[in-house]
Amino acid sequence: MAKNFKGGMDSLLGETQGKGGPKRGRPKTNFKVVTKTSAAGTKTGEIRATFIINEAQLESVKALAYWERLSIKDVLAQAIEAHLASKKRELPKAVESYKSKTKAS
Repeated sequence: MAKNFKGGMDSLLGETQGKGGPKRGRPKTNFKVVTKTSAAGTKTGEIRATFIINEAQLESVKALAYWERLSIKDVLAQAIEAHLASKKRELPKAVESYKSKTKAS
């Protein structure tokens, strides 16, 4: 008896959920409203940015991330946080100056 392959993949694999059925995959848990394209695909409170970095510094960051079993993002966040903490006296004035400059533009 010959098999009938005219039904396509669905006939071979069995019935699958159509357009009205439940969606495949993990349910969506990030309900962040994206206002900028640089925030698409990121967690709440995060934004995507591109920076140019010295090659030797990048190599060091990658090595440290590997050594401490952290992501590069986490190592950079710790470094930025430490730098900002060291500038806590100057930071409020810098933020105020920056915000007033950007409002005027």
